[in-house]
Amino acid sequence: MRIYLDTCSLNRPYDALDLTTVNLEAQAKLTIQGWIREGKYDLVSSEMLLTEISEIPVELRKRGITSYIEENAAVHVGPGNNGKVHEMALELVRKHIGYKDACHAASAISAGCSYLITTDYRFIKRFRRLDTELKIIDPIEFVRVMEQQNVDEPTDDTGDKEGKHDE
Repeated sequence: MRIYLDTCSLNRPYDALDLTTVNLEAQAKLTIQGWIREGKYDLVSSEMLLTEISEIPVELRKRGITSYIEENAAVHVGPGNNGKVHEMALELVRKHIGYKDACHAASAISAGCSYLITTDYRFIKRFRRLDTELKIIDPIEFVRVMEQQNVDEPTDDTGDKEGKHDE
């Protein structure tokens, strides 16, 4: 499954963690990063994502996020897709999504992502009103949904998930 983490979610572990929600979002985002490293999900990056990362004023934060993207992105929505992404983004802007958020969503849709993960609740609220197959979700909810799907998978008599026996 392909997923897209926007700049807000990638920055979350670097934010002040004194609010419980921010702390939980940071932990959830780090869990998601681990799953990506393990190969459970394919991370998608984009030109808008790289542009926003390049604008991060704190050099250590910028290097850490850039390094993670370079090492783990399975798919990059690059310049060859810019016309298609731009047109989709403009359509989303007409539906009251901010331009940068629209570019993230259009890139995720273009790459066939199932989920776009963000900590921008205004973006989530506005995007969820639209009729699209892309699900927009915060990191905590994504972890909850993925863990629930794992619990709901049928198991055989040995407790192994069906068809996944050790040999």
